[in-house]
Amino acid sequence: RFRFRAGGTTRGESGFIASEGFPRHYPPGSNCTWTITVPEGQVATLSFRVFDLEPDPLCRFDALSVFGGHGPGAPLLGRFCGTFRPGALRAPQNRLRLHMESDGGTAGRGFLAWFSAGSPPSNEHQFCGGRLEKPQGSLSTPNWPEENYPPLAAPCPRRSGEVVELRFGKFDVEPDPHCRYDYVAVFEGGAPGDARRRGARDDARRLGRFCGEETPGCRISSLSSSPELLVQFVSDLSVTADGFSATYTLRERGSAPETPAQKPRGGGKGKAPPSPRAEPPTAAPCPQRCRRAGTLQSNFCSSDFVLTGTVKSVSRGPPQEPGWAVVSVLALYKSGGLGVPEPAKGAALRLQLPCRPCPALKKGACSSYVLMGRLAADGGALLPPEAFVVPYRPQQQQVLGNLSKRPC
Repeated sequence: RFRFRAGGTTRGESGFIASEGFPRHYPPGSNCTWTITVPEGQVATLSFRVFDLEPDPLCRFDALSVFGGHGPGAPLLGRFCGTFRPGALRAPQNRLRLHMESDGGTAGRGFLAWFSAGSPPSNEHQFCGGRLEKPQGSLSTPNWPEENYPPLAAPCPRRSGEVVELRFGKFDVEPDPHCRYDYVAVFEGGAPGDARRRGARDDARRLGRFCGEETPGCRISSLSSSPELLVQFVSDLSVTADGFSATYTLRERGSAPETPAQKPRGGGKGKAPPSPRAEPPTAAPCPQRCRRAGTLQSNFCSSDFVLTGTVKSVSRGPPQEPGWAVVSVLALYKSGGLGVPEPAKGAALRLQLPCRPCPALKKGACSSYVLMGRLAADGGALLPPEAFVVPYRPQQQQVLGNLSKRPC
């Protein structure tokens, strides 16, 4: 049976690395160093699968330190202990060094991590994190709002003092019933010193762990004796999404939470405001159930555009705002004036979704659809609730090709 060794040198594009004897408890009094080298031109990334070291707020007894290089001047990416699994780490270049030390007392199972080679960040906006100390401000995932957050965009701890009130705006993080892959975790309190270096403390009270497209509760407040709130964003190496934006406000302990003031409509200074009138919603009315009518043949000519594509991301806003979907075009059978570049295959197209739940779209490598929609007033692509949308099957390619050759 294979057993992990106490330290060593590893070269390659990917692989597992673990503490001595894993999954058995690591031995006391250990002092081990592992060096990892991935191919030149790539950056080394590390994602923890299991983490169990003796807990201590300052990691004084057993600890794992991760450095972004082999030499003594390499930057410290993190020093970890306890059972709080660290977020994924990225080295500045193609080398990583791990150093684990343990005392003669309590031990745990150790750690199991997966290293891999990845492409260097394409722009500075892919980085995240920081300490927020102003009375109010905002925070968001990398690339927000232009693009999806990058894979392995974590850890992104953000901390503030005083009593903090945190409000999430838009929220779109890879969904999972248990939020195991990408998530936003909010803690009351944080690690002493640099949160990125030690991660959240084991005794920090977690207020919530969130993922999916449903916005977390409109207000999360730090109301106990802890003077800090820590927001940690973690993503894995696969599916990504739009991300999130949030705002925070610092207020005096014991003061009532602020509520947004309603601006009076009409009626200048000294005049009573007029009676409230219902304003028309900006989103299209949605049916109680999503239904589609007809067939490929009956909907082809009545639609402004027809294409097949794979959904890369779906961001559905609050009820008063439309949602959006980004698809990678597989084939374009009817353009209808859409500004799709040639060749169309592989082009990214943004579709407006006036109705939040309809048509139902899921993102992912296996989520390809036949999309028949309308042109919006601004010339963009629009999928109203009655749009004909069905999962794509290879046999539909010939049918759509024949329909595109016939006059409407």
